Order: sequence, then structure tokens, then C-alpha cells
Amino acid sequence: MKGLKKKRRIQIIALAFVALAGSTALIGYAMRDGINFFRSPTQVVEAPPPETEVFRIGGLVEKGSLVRGQGETVTFRVTDTNATVPVSFTGVLPDLFAEDAGMVGTGRLVGGVFEASEILAKHDETYMPKEVVDALKEQGVFQHTEDQPQG
Repeated sequence: MKGLKKKRRIQIIALAFVALAGSTALIGYAMRDGINFFRSPTQVVEAPPPETEVFRIGGLVEKGSLVRGQGETVTFRVTDTNATVPVSFTGVLPDLFAEDAGMVGTGRLVGGVFEASEILAKHDETYMPKEVVDALKEQGVFQHTEDQPQG
């Protein structure tokens, strides 16, 4: 009788473990597209993603690189001071978009040019995502002032 109870208890524990592992895997699979990290220009240059992969890139708009083309087409370069990636965007840029300011873009890397489908911009580090601030700090570019909250 004691052996049967022990065996039953082990079966229940094993079943609970399998159910927990299965639900964790299912949640992770469901959230894979919802987790949006960005890559720095250095990461993109060192390990270019396939042209079919949609990803996010974040950094600073390089000073003197903004060129407005025909219609709504805009080209510029995004940098993290270690590497630079050319960007092409067709659409209306956010009001806060400016040279030497932070940006995050969503799109694909085609022929060495990041073709953005969406551009997000900030006018200072106060509104910059924590990941961008951390990446800029890591590269020694971020400059914190007393009136700015730290990321």
C-alpha cells in the first residue's frame, strides 16, 4: 500500500512538471514576436541579419547625414559612434526627429541599407528607452545631466 502511494505521488509530481514545462514553452512561443529589442549599428555591421528578417535598430542620427529626397523619402545614417548604418525611410518623420538625436527604427537590411517601415524619435534622453541609454552608456556616448532622470 505504501509503495502504491509513493508511486502515485511521483506520477503526480512528474505530470505537474511536464505541464509546467509545456505551458512555459507555449507562453514563450506565443510571446516571441511581442518581445522587441533593438540592435545597435555595431551589432548590425558585425552580424548582418538576413534580408527577410524584420528587426529594430537604435542609435543617434548622424549629424549632417539627413537628406530629404523626392516626396516623402528621407535618407540618413544612424550611428553608435563605433559603426554607422545608412537608413532609408518613406513616410512622415516624427516631429521630434532631428540630427544628433536618438531614434529607433523598425525595418529590414537590404543591400547594406536599413529600409525602415517605422521611425520613433526622441528629443533627449528623458524619453529614450532604457535599452538605448544602456547601449550608449556601454559605448561611452551617453552624457547624463543633473536634470535628466537616469534610464
